[in-house]
Amino acid sequence: MSGQHAFAAALLDPRKACPPGVVSANGADPQSRFAVYRNNVLSSLINALADDYPVVVQLVGEEFFRGMAGVYVQSAPPRSPVMSDYGDDFAGFIEQFEPAACVPYLADVARLERLHVQAWHAADAEPMAQERIVEMLSSPTQTKHLKIGLHPSLRLLQSPFAVVTIWAAHQHQTPVPFDAFSAQNALVLRHGLDVEVFAISHAAHGFITALQQGVSLTAAIEAAIDLDLEQTLAGLIRHQAITHLLAEQVSP
Repeated sequence: MSGQHAFAAALLDPRKACPPGVVSANGADPQSRFAVYRNNVLSSLINALADDYPVVVQLVGEEFFRGMAGVYVQSAPPRSPVMSDYGDDFAGFIEQFEPAACVPYLADVARLERLHVQAWHAADAEPMAQERIVEMLSSPTQTKHLKIGLHPSLRLLQSPFAVVTIWAAHQHQTPVPFDAFSAQNALVLRHGLDVEVFAISHAAHGFITALQQGVSLTAAIEAAIDLDLEQTLAGLIRHQAITHLLAEQVSP
């Protein structure tokens, strides 16, 4: 292991001693100085996770969260200098973290909060004029081969738990009661400077997923079961999620 890797490994693992060769400029004990530096690094990473997963913090309490995050930090060093990228696999860790098993929906709430962070940092794009969308969708000839472009911030999550309701219940100082064990699909979208979270139907989730994959509007409709097309399209238009409509190239 190189000196740099050994230093990084020792930083995140309190069981490891100060790496050899570390000296203090003012003559202080390197072991104690390194311990202070390590604590600052660990605290900074845990604080970054707490900032990105505030509902998870509320669900388990700050003490439990910091303990859980501390275990995660020791096993998952940052892979990017961009702190908003840190913790992208935290939900998977929570799913395997046995002490959190008593809150079965915790990992999916973390997934929703990660999508919230991703939506906030996603590229911007101008929504298409609603009048133009309605005009193009009203033409049966054009609609048949249209592809719908969606905002870069749009994210989807399918969960066996009521993740949207749980998330919404913790956006207030006094959380409201909720039934966690009811499957929900979430749509996350940035509108201006606000990231919004909506519950959508299972059919709408499948339909929008197909659109994101570049499937034509007609094919996405045909693949969806029990889709309320009018309501789903109206919601996408109302929330300014559609950025462009393109005519699919059809071979002669």
